[in-house]
Amino acid sequence: MRVILYMAVTVNGLIARENDDTSWVSKEEWKSFQRMIKRAGNIIVGRRACEIMARAKEPVPPCQVLSVSSQGNLECLAPQGTLFFPNPQSALDFLEGKKFKTALVAGGAHLNASFLSQNLVDELYLDVEPVLIGKGIPLLVPSDVERKLKFIGAKRFGEGIVQLHYRVKK
Repeated sequence: MRVILYMAVTVNGLIARENDDTSWVSKEEWKSFQRMIKRAGNIIVGRRACEIMARAKEPVPPCQVLSVSSQGNLECLAPQGTLFFPNPQSALDFLEGKKFKTALVAGGAHLNASFLSQNLVDELYLDVEPVLIGKGIPLLVPSDVERKLKFIGAKRFGEGIVQLHYRVKK
């Protein structure tokens, strides 16, 4: 199964403001993200990202929603039908068992670092929004993660959004 990490980021690499606000993400980026969700048929998020997704103005297309949290199945605001898993591998095992060809990882910073540190990510899509935010949540929490990437391509869309596509060298 191909594992894709897909995130909208500011020019300085943040995925949200300190208060989890992602209102800076453009409609064009949301449409791109929704198309990727439809193709994959699933989305894997951390607990906080799951709560953000449940409150988002732009709905997530119908898909299998998986939330990974080391704290287990917490009582959190989550889209109906969300399944909870204790770690990244258990979520991937579930998707493989259901014959999904692609797993779509969509944050947050802890989950991104966890998937990358366990060498589970095959490709990255970063939709870089033309926005700078001084404080916020980075793409990855501070960790020892270090991966070499192979540039696959770039695409421009919307009002100055650049989508970067990389393959993780294994």
